[in-house]
Amino acid sequence: MIISIASGKGGTGKTTVATNLAVSVDGPVQLLDCDVEEPNVHLFLRPSIQETKAVTTPIPEIDLEKCNQCRKCSEICRFRAIAVLGDTVLTFPELCHSCGGCMAICPEGAITETGRELGVLETGTMNGVFFAHGRLRVGEAMVPPLIRVVRDQTWADGLTLIDAPPGTSCPVIAAMKDTDFVLLVTEPTPFGLHDLKLAVEAVKLLDIPMGLVVNRADVGNNAVRDYAHTEGLPILMEIPYDRQIDESYSRGEIFARVHPEWRARFREMVEHIETLTGKGAETK
Repeated sequence: MIISIASGKGGTGKTTVATNLAVSVDGPVQLLDCDVEEPNVHLFLRPSIQETKAVTTPIPEIDLEKCNQCRKCSEICRFRAIAVLGDTVLTFPELCHSCGGCMAICPEGAITETGRELGVLETGTMNGVFFAHGRLRVGEAMVPPLIRVVRDQTWADGLTLIDAPPGTSCPVIAAMKDTDFVLLVTEPTPFGLHDLKLAVEAVKLLDIPMGLVVNRADVGNNAVRDYAHTEGLPILMEIPYDRQIDESYSRGEIFARVHPEWRARFREMVEHIETLTGKGAETK
């Protein structure tokens, strides 16, 4: 089973929920941090990194001796990553979406592909939890290709947890796509409700079942709960605004390790998700 942990905005406790789930569930479990622009799961999980490799994406390389300046490559590129100016062909790698259309349409075979580095993929383990995340190269704008590389680490068996980026943009869709369940983390405030509504509509487009975790549940008002009731969204867990939990977080600790009673609650939530989806994770 694959569970994406997502949120309509940053700072709701998404990574907190993801890391606590990872250490609470027994059996084969992996945690993939797909927030490649600002990965922070490793700060709490503290895995032993066993492999680091560069991630590249193909971009066009022009052989000007073969090129006849027919402009077909620039015409097919919707992102204007190729421009033909007189006898010169300019490429703009940062705009290229690596579709391969320019190479396929070139009548002279003047276009080949070379690689441009997007970032790195790091994988490792921590007490039986498999971990992977991507680190986007500074200045890089193409986020989804690196997220897809992280998603490619998904196991065929066991439980896979995906810490998605916050928001509802393309990187979030790339992280949530083709998962079995989306766990949306929110807080009972006007800002939390506003961004939760955006996230719910995005998940609806993907036609993935979803449920809520309400973090800092004893602040704010009941508007989030009323909205969940109206939409038929199950609230699977409420986490209080608790000083002990906050102190654990401030020390970079996973609070389910410090307060073991929470491990049982997180395991129960996974079992509830199994019931909702009809899929079973190997839990004890």
